[in-house]
Amino acid sequence: MAETQIPTDGLNYLRGLMQTGQELMQQFEHAVAAQTAAAKAAVDQAGATSPWQPAALFGGFWISGEPLAKMAEMQRAYAEQMATLWNSKFMQPFIGEQKPIVEPAKKDKRFRDEAWEEQPFFDLLKQSYLINAKFLREFVDNADVDERTKMQLRFYARQYADAISPANFPATNPEVIKKAIETRSESIAAGMRNLIADLQKGRITRVDEDAFEVGKNLAATPGAVVFENELIQLIQYAPTTQTIERMPILMVPPCINKFYILDLQPGNSLVEWAVAQGHRVFLISWRSANPELSHLTWDDYLEKGIFKAMEVVGEITGEPKLHMLGFCVGGTLLGSAAGVLAARGDTRITSLTFLTTMLDFVDTGDIGLLIDKNYVAAREAMIGRGGILPGKELGFTFGTLRANDLIWPYVVNNYLKGESHDAFDLLYWDSDSVNLPGPMYCWYTRNMYLQNKLKQRGGTVQCGTPVDLSKITAPAYVLASKEDHIVPWRSAYQTTKLLGGDVRFVLGASGHVAGVINPPAKNKRSHWKNEGSVEADAWFDSAEEHPGSWWPDWDSWLKKHGSGTIHAPHLGSKEYPPIEPAPGRYVKEKSN
Repeated sequence: MAETQIPTDGLNYLRGLMQTGQELMQQFEHAVAAQTAAAKAAVDQAGATSPWQPAALFGGFWISGEPLAKMAEMQRAYAEQMATLWNSKFMQPFIGEQKPIVEPAKKDKRFRDEAWEEQPFFDLLKQSYLINAKFLREFVDNADVDERTKMQLRFYARQYADAISPANFPATNPEVIKKAIETRSESIAAGMRNLIADLQKGRITRVDEDAFEVGKNLAATPGAVVFENELIQLIQYAPTTQTIERMPILMVPPCINKFYILDLQPGNSLVEWAVAQGHRVFLISWRSANPELSHLTWDDYLEKGIFKAMEVVGEITGEPKLHMLGFCVGGTLLGSAAGVLAARGDTRITSLTFLTTMLDFVDTGDIGLLIDKNYVAAREAMIGRGGILPGKELGFTFGTLRANDLIWPYVVNNYLKGESHDAFDLLYWDSDSVNLPGPMYCWYTRNMYLQNKLKQRGGTVQCGTPVDLSKITAPAYVLASKEDHIVPWRSAYQTTKLLGGDVRFVLGASGHVAGVINPPAKNKRSHWKNEGSVEADAWFDSAEEHPGSWWPDWDSWLKKHGSGTIHAPHLGSKEYPPIEPAPGRYVKEKSN
């Protein structure tokens, strides 16, 4: 039998995963060492007048008398828990089952199998791991460091704790062992085949990719590409009602993912639903960066992307005004574009919709802990003047934010248990990554994540124009998601303070994507509404919860700002005839 050849790209990806894990641990250790050195230097400099007590060094942190007492208490509690655990296992044959010393969180899916409780060996492994993970969390929480450093340490500690879970190793996972016995080791062989296949792809497979095809059961809403340049294709969707809204809406999806997050399977598509409500929908399809696009900047995404699309929409429809919608990074681009136009006195935008978008990067969640000065400087040196940020890198970075949901379960299921993949449209979309031009990405991370300049009046100069978001007077609909780990909802709420027009803020349930993609027909989740308040928490405290989707509320709001209806026209125009059917070529290009 011929030896299976693993492509260099796949091996490099595997090395990259291992290197990333090593770097996380090194960053954790370096942060600990740095804080130890800084604290010791402070003691040495202050001398006898220092409020710090004489040198108490515990686990890498130089700490004062009060924190030392906390650490001693933590150590005592840890030793007591471990002793109680071992004693309970020793006495179990004599006194029977006892209440667990520590239990996993309700949402923790790693220890669902009955063997983790019923078999003493695995129960001991589980409880020992949970006690150690808890101690690590408390150790970081009590570290005498600044808040940002503490947040970074928490993140790295969580990555470490997640990685060493006994559920991630074949010899310590009872489900893996049981399946290997039941299948006479076929599960192990299947797992190796899955591993080899993923090495050839250069990424972890999380979904049955054969179950989906873009243009057939994803991004399948009928329409046509009516304009294209090297960066975008502009899609116009075919009306499904006899009359439609006169004023068009232009959707700006995120450029770090494919646009069809807004047009998933039929029945799960915001685009399809908006068309069915009589909206005149246009949408930008961003192209994944290739070597020819590696020089593009943030300004290019505005000029060649949003501004050009607005121009074409106006020429096709003959309408001087339009609605605009942006999702995630697409919303940040839209906010920037609206700020440039406002400074120029351009009033074409009638309304703005921001879906899980940050314009004020005051709290960027866990991802902000990864994008620090060293990270940005390194990327600027590598690709800031030209080059490409691979979509695989972005995808893995986002995956680490929820490793117990997006990485480790698939390592266990794919490689240790040899299982097949589910057919889930959101996971297929999430795995369909997009490359970004280096200059554009570096400008974005420095000016938004690192320096938070967009919220400052004149803080950024875009397309040669100082941007002041307060000059944007068009009414805005701002949606955030309550459990969003990428755009924390309180950060999204800050948009209400930045814009100069009326703002309607709505909070959806669930996370970054599921909170947005919530079709009314499914009658799932809920959303909160309120007339407004200065601060986010005060807004939520007096908000009213409404069952079901936020989509009908948005539809009603959008139509109030419309200009009546017209008979449904044909797609395109004489100057811009249809080029090809939706979803177009660009969205089908693979970067992974």
